[in-house]
Amino acid sequence: MDELEPVLRGLPNNVTTEMDLELWRLAVAIRDDAESYTALTTQDPSRLAREFQAGRVPARLEAGLTRFLDRYGHRAVAEIDVGMPRWSDDPAHIIGVLANSSSAGGPGPGADVQFSKAAEDADAQVARLVARAGARSPLHAVVVRAALRRARLFAGLRELPKYQLVLGLAEVRRQLLHVGKELAETGILEQPDDIFFLDFHEAHQALPDHPGGAVPDLRELVAERRAAYEWEVGRRRIPRVLLSDGTEVEALQPAAATASDGALTGSPASTGSVTAAARVILDPVGAHLEPGEILVAPSTDPGWTPLFLTAGGLVMEMGGPNSHGAVVAREYGIPAVVGVPDATGRITTGQRITVDGGAGTVTPA
Repeated sequence: MDELEPVLRGLPNNVTTEMDLELWRLAVAIRDDAESYTALTTQDPSRLAREFQAGRVPARLEAGLTRFLDRYGHRAVAEIDVGMPRWSDDPAHIIGVLANSSSAGGPGPGADVQFSKAAEDADAQVARLVARAGARSPLHAVVVRAALRRARLFAGLRELPKYQLVLGLAEVRRQLLHVGKELAETGILEQPDDIFFLDFHEAHQALPDHPGGAVPDLRELVAERRAAYEWEVGRRRIPRVLLSDGTEVEALQPAAATASDGALTGSPASTGSVTAAARVILDPVGAHLEPGEILVAPSTDPGWTPLFLTAGGLVMEMGGPNSHGAVVAREYGIPAVVGVPDATGRITTGQRITVDGGAGTVTPA
């Protein structure tokens, strides 16, 4: 596996990596424009997002951000939930990542250079493995070359089905918001996004032209469901498996042991070792990650990956070697360990830790 992992770095056809690299290139362009850089690094991301939507930001920042959102604005954190605002609805998260990346102009290589080097290393590893197979027979070399090239060609496409699904979900969200706006204007709902706390039947009944008679006032129902939702999203963790009686399987297992040296164990996800300060992040929106810091998170999805542009390593509580975070970490050559129980509670921000992505361990430095 250690010999094959480099082959799966710097993959082509990965829409999430392409998105991250476009964001990095925009950050570099902004760094070279004093007016845009000053606006980006001195203003609160939420305020700057409002200024951008009002057309009151420097020209280079406005053009670059508009171009990025035209292509990727349908994405979001937890993006399969149609109730979650898209980046085009609220670009504050992306603006925060841009500010973080723009200020990361240290002596180390940028994300684009890292990705290019990973692709070159992958090609070199393919050549080595083909040469080894060729020592057995020319046929072995042909088969190994074909298999490895196909692996590189198609592995990056792992991200494409969800990308296309989220495009469709973004359109569903847009249409539902039209209905929500109409109901809010008539006073049936408090605000347009209350529509996401109704089912289709309830929303249909609430339409003014519904033939069912009096239009119900759904504000109290929405308030109850919104309160329940807010409580649920406040959970630190969600059980991966529940029995039919509601029992959490993991709660029945002995607590994860901590080695005598304080090491935490998980699943190896991306080889390499790094020692740096940890940054525990439970919600990527508005999060700040200093260049080189180790990202410690419950789990990740494509909405998190812009943070990988400056991360030095990754520790996740959930997931396995083929989870999204692990795949993207390998893309950038970031050491990563996943499936570390209660990592966000047992590691603190600022604590220096060593992540060994080959051994699957996280130890105090």
